[in-house]
Amino acid sequence: MTRPLGKERAHAHGKLWPVLSIPENLTSGSRNLKPSSLFKKQYKEHWLEVGYGNGEHLVALMEKYPDVAFIGIEPFINGTAALMQHLEHKPTDNVRAFMDDAVLLIDSLEDQSVDRVYLLNPDPWPKKRHAKRRFLQQSTLSEISRVLKPGGQLLACTDVDALAEWMLTQVSNHPDFVWTANSCKDWKNQPEGWASTTRYREKGAKAGRKMTYLLFNKACKQAV
Repeated sequence: MTRPLGKERAHAHGKLWPVLSIPENLTSGSRNLKPSSLFKKQYKEHWLEVGYGNGEHLVALMEKYPDVAFIGIEPFINGTAALMQHLEHKPTDNVRAFMDDAVLLIDSLEDQSVDRVYLLNPDPWPKKRHAKRRFLQQSTLSEISRVLKPGGQLLACTDVDALAEWMLTQVSNHPDFVWTANSCKDWKNQPEGWASTTRYREKGAKAGRKMTYLLFNKACKQAV
């Protein structure tokens, strides 16, 4: 059940969403949407965050990397409005947002147009019969690989052990990705490239759940 927006969030959403949202008519699945076309100036790189929740991580990344352009995807109005509230009194030139299924936008992006993709704490769909609904599947990974530049990164995290194992298996079985871990520290500790903690992670830590961090590079295929 969707909770009604508070007054401040509703105000921020009404003010910023018309400016920062990615129009639905650009997500036709035609694979020709240039991320750079969404912004008024040129940026060093373009990063995509799938499922930004309330937006704390996305905003922290924006502040840490002002020379990078960010595209955030979140299907729920409460999360989108929370992001707009975070951004109300901040520079917003380098961020755009999409409120719908992430696959719709990813399928519309141009080949090799994104430098980094974040997937933070996706829905674990814990029941076995629902596993096919999990975001990371072979077909989704192929689309992520398509939009990533050679050497680009896929960064994922979860505090659900079964999902961490699922994600690692799925990505490791895909020929386009290479897991970067060399020791257990690489998946137990928050690595470089993540921003500040979020309320979700703090809540999980208090409940005794431990985050798993998974970093993958898109393989640079050798020319035949």
